[in-house]
Amino acid sequence: MVVWILGLSASGKTAIGKEVYRQIKSGKENVVFLDGDMFRDIMGNDLGHTIQDRRTNAGRISRFCQYLDSQGIDVVCTVLSIFPDWLKWNRVNISEYFEIYVRVPFEVLLIRETKGLYKSALAGEKKNVVGVDIDFPEPVSPDLVVDNIITVDSFEIIAGEILQAIKKKK
Repeated sequence: MVVWILGLSASGKTAIGKEVYRQIKSGKENVVFLDGDMFRDIMGNDLGHTIQDRRTNAGRISRFCQYLDSQGIDVVCTVLSIFPDWLKWNRVNISEYFEIYVRVPFEVLLIRETKGLYKSALAGEKKNVVGVDIDFPEPVSPDLVVDNIITVDSFEIIAGEILQAIKKKK
């Protein structure tokens, strides 16, 4: 199974994903946590953040998750996912796929972010930032939408709700 958690930077997708991974891992050995930034590092940081580079990276991540899934390895993947065609590809090519959209109002993201990514982009100091000068199309048909406007100590609760939703779908 691939649990695909997507959302904008600072939405909490990585923290939620790590907790989902922790909870799955407590009952199963064959689980991998994969974050979009981590994947870039693994691949040697050979891509930038242009639309074309992001598209190439999206394809790599989807195909890698499909490969792990085909080997019986569950994956919890946290990534921006700005390409609807790759989300469709995932549904067709990954045997068990569960998509979660972590939705957060942009005003909250501006307060929450620690890297200054959005502020730099809004000031014109940084280019190719999803949510500012690169559009973030909300996913059309996620299996679950999580409105994450809550405190950090709630990640365990959110992860539990995600795992319950996955069980219901099976």
